Amino acid sequence: MATLVAADYAVIAATLIISSGIGVYYWLTGGKQKSTEEYFVANRSMQVTPVAIGLTVSYLSAVSLLGVSSENYAYGTQYAVINLAYGLATPFVAHCYMPVFFKIGNASAFEYLQKRFGTAARLAASFAFQLQLLLYSGVVLYAPALALEATTGISTAVSVIGIGLVCTFYSTIGGIKAVLITDVFQSLLMLTAIIMIIVTAAVSVGGLDRIWEIAAEGSRLEFDNISLDPTVRHTWWSLTFGGFFTYLSLYGSNQVQVQRMLTIKDLRGAQLAIWWSWPLSSLMSLGLCFAGLAIYTKYRGCDPLTIGRISSNDQLMPLYVMDMLAGYPGIPGLFIAGIFSAGLSTISATVNSLAAVILEDFIKPLCRIRGKVITATESIIISKILALIVGVACIALAFMARFLGGLLQAALTIFGVVGGPVFGMFTLGMFTQTGNQKGAVIGLLFSLVFSLWMGFGQPKPPIPKLHVSTSECNTTAYYDYAELANSHFNSQQSNDDSYFYLYRISYMWYCPIGSVLSFAVGWILSWISNLILNEEPKELEPNLFTPFLASILRKKRLKNSSEYRSTIVLDKIS
Repeated sequence: MATLVAADYAVIAATLIISSGIGVYYWLTGGKQKSTEEYFVANRSMQVTPVAIGLTVSYLSAVSLLGVSSENYAYGTQYAVINLAYGLATPFVAHCYMPVFFKIGNASAFEYLQKRFGTAARLAASFAFQLQLLLYSGVVLYAPALALEATTGISTAVSVIGIGLVCTFYSTIGGIKAVLITDVFQSLLMLTAIIMIIVTAAVSVGGLDRIWEIAAEGSRLEFDNISLDPTVRHTWWSLTFGGFFTYLSLYGSNQVQVQRMLTIKDLRGAQLAIWWSWPLSSLMSLGLCFAGLAIYTKYRGCDPLTIGRISSNDQLMPLYVMDMLAGYPGIPGLFIAGIFSAGLSTISATVNSLAAVILEDFIKPLCRIRGKVITATESIIISKILALIVGVACIALAFMARFLGGLLQAALTIFGVVGGPVFGMFTLGMFTQTGNQKGAVIGLLFSLVFSLWMGFGQPKPPIPKLHVSTSECNTTAYYDYAELANSHFNSQQSNDDSYFYLYRISYMWYCPIGSVLSFAVGWILSWISNLILNEEPKELEPNLFTPFLASILRKKRLKNSSEYRSTIVLDKIS
């Protein structure tokens, strides 16, 4: 297999220097990060375009670049249906959830839970979020290491540590403004990588239509699975409902995305950024789906995983680039740089958000209890120390990513089992008056434990892959091995009923189940506690509720106020 040459390493180095240079530039200019307001929300001075791009690439990171393409290669195109769910969820995020966060205006999204429920709810959700983001950061950091291993032969362990140190440096010095500007640069590299894959395949096989025909011949085209069985991995129902709740949990309650939207000065601009991020996300996602089919045209007769050229399907895209473009020095390096930049940007945003949450939700309240006020300078110093610690933790957790399955499924599993319960708690607060702290916290913890059990419980049945061939490889031994592997897989698939039912549920249902459980248990327990203790739901500010409910509460409060004034007047007359 071809490997990177000096020109490729030069391109990688240049792009890494540019990414890090953006961070250094914003560190040394502007307000020079003298306040957490600048460090975490860029003084609310960002424009719509970079934020919309940032919302897109933070979700479609290096994990998507490698994972979505390998998904379509190994399992077919059914996953593309998830893009419909993004469109359905966008108006809910823009007009039901985001207005509430803008009313609160704090760098930590969990400040809302403090005002709506209390300290215990805020700390519980904040802790769950930190667990989610640390696990996801490990997967994101593992993705570039996989690509580097496939193209250079450098071990994953060495790559994780090396890339992790660069990420930690960049994350520590770069504020949110640097993160968002780097996102624009990263998105261009990602788009270049996608176009590069599709164009080379089209030239090789004779056009875009031929890519589609070859995919059909290999049974890769599937858009009609409407099974109601929740154990079927990808169906219209799992992708629509699962994608809907996943999108809501990521954009409607996730600190990373909420913090990005709060960098815009007004709600209307943030809503515009959300609306623009939808077509951008779908364009990138569908492009990656088609790139997976393009890669299939190259390896349809000699599957590289079966014959041992790669150790994971997630290495297919970098392998394809090396096989097709190694003769053009610098081009493979540009592709690897795109993956690196995607990882850098996602990790830097993640670490920045985690630093904000730990500082705002844990350290500052603890200091207030002890009667100490943290100055602006001390806040910045603590934030950077926290970023450094979190970066090191991400490196450690990256070594666990290999045990979570494919990159795409691992990422969505983490989003579902942790993000779903947290989203359910936010929804309980914004959409009901009944919800109280006791119900919200117990609902979150119950849903979290159940979701973690469902998502990470073992053993799980094998994932049904489509048939792969080695008939065009140089030795027939590979063909025999492939047929043996396929027959072994089919026998495993037929015995799926022997696995515990909960472990067979598709990972796309984790987020809906976690969200509904958290909301339902929280609401029921809140209602029961209010009934038993004879407590009336306390009167809260309408701004803590979603706009349509807030409007009802304002009218009710105004009516009660008018009736009260009328009563006073009548008393005086009598």
